[in-house]
Amino acid sequence: MTCLTIYDVAVLGGGPAGMAAAAEAARRGARTVLLDENTRPGGQVYRAAPHGFRMPADPDRRAGEALRAELARSGAEVRTEHCVWGLGGGPLVPEGSPPEPFRIDALHAGATVTLAARALILCAGAQERIIPFPGWTLPGVIGLAAATILLKAQGVLPGRRVVVAGAGPLLYALAAKLLAGGAEVAAVADLATRVDWASTLPQLLLRPGLLARGLGWRAELLRRGVPVLGAHTAVRAEGGDVLERVWLAPLYGVRERAIACDALCIGHGLAPATEATRLLRAEHRYDRAAGGWVPVLDSDQRTSVPLLYVAGDGGGVRGAAAAPASGRLAALAALRDLGRLSARAHAIARWRARAERWRAAQAGAAMARLMSPPPSLAAVIPPETVICRCEGVTAAEIEAALADGATDVNQLKHFTRCGMGPCQGRLCGEAAAELVARRLGGREAAGVATGRLPLRPVPVDALLGTFDYADIPVPPPAPI
Repeated sequence: MTCLTIYDVAVLGGGPAGMAAAAEAARRGARTVLLDENTRPGGQVYRAAPHGFRMPADPDRRAGEALRAELARSGAEVRTEHCVWGLGGGPLVPEGSPPEPFRIDALHAGATVTLAARALILCAGAQERIIPFPGWTLPGVIGLAAATILLKAQGVLPGRRVVVAGAGPLLYALAAKLLAGGAEVAAVADLATRVDWASTLPQLLLRPGLLARGLGWRAELLRRGVPVLGAHTAVRAEGGDVLERVWLAPLYGVRERAIACDALCIGHGLAPATEATRLLRAEHRYDRAAGGWVPVLDSDQRTSVPLLYVAGDGGGVRGAAAAPASGRLAALAALRDLGRLSARAHAIARWRARAERWRAAQAGAAMARLMSPPPSLAAVIPPETVICRCEGVTAAEIEAALADGATDVNQLKHFTRCGMGPCQGRLCGEAAAELVARRLGGREAAGVATGRLPLRPVPVDALLGTFDYADIPVPPPAPI
């Protein structure tokens, strides 16, 4: 394999797990590179404001700045605005051939950059899950995470009168930020009940600071008179060219209420981003409490593929607080496996990181359980509802494909093109899989989509470069 540079460790993703992993590997002497799509590291929770923007300080922003400072001091090479679209090498070699360094292809400034690494740490994070409902494609309907990015990165409100709906703590964090930004929050519709939230208290008590923030968000909503509806969900969005109203309904009843609004921020939890681990053929398992399909990891973040590691929410949704410790564990394991860290030094260093990860992950796991939507949401999707926005595939077309003999999510993709658009199933995959699972008896039976290149949509001209047709070799005609 011909590459410009071979690193000891490459880290993909600049969120809290990626920053901590790269900093740990580099400060221990490994030649380390971190690649991230954004202009500055930080990921979603610790997203940095664009240059020239001044955003108010909060605990997330302070934590992000601390990790960015640690990364800068470590000596790791940081390549921002690099969109990684291809991975190879490692186990993906001809049968019988020894493993090679991992090959990483990224798009930067309109051209492909190729490098290699002996060990690869994937810190891809998680992606937002939205279970479709009538009207979810209307302008004005936006994901919880997307709305949070607008507010955190640039201070932009998604609307003036907003309904917030879905599952998990992000509901209340976003609603509080909307109020602080000057928006009116017309209602918060939470899939969870008060009993569900109360069941998380033993885990949240391990992180009193987080518990206090959550109680502060709820108190602010109460003070401002925002209706908070437990065990409720958005069942329909209506409007002409844009959103005008949202219909909310209880999970265990039929009485619906309409609320006028110009924005609906909705999300049904997070799903681990596993495109890269599926592409590299790592072993996976289904764990609804961890967000869905996750790579099988040992206690040090190793996958089933030698010298391939996963840290952060890409290995199971546990939250930003647990991510840095998992990144450090992955880096320590990589250095040990590369022979750059002795067994004794590794044992001493990983003890503290494991303790940090355990403590933070308790609360993260409790929140992940709250963010897991009930399968009943998919069961009530009307037939005419669009599931795959890229290809215009409806729930009825998915049911027809299953009736015609599609036996898993990959065959469904072949039958309907669901998941074959630019998002590659990131937006529709979870909902489609739930529909398949209902017919086939569970998510394990429904399977998981095969990982394929490119990992991200990239323009073909950037891959081909500049050439003339005269440059294309034409083989001689075959003999007759």
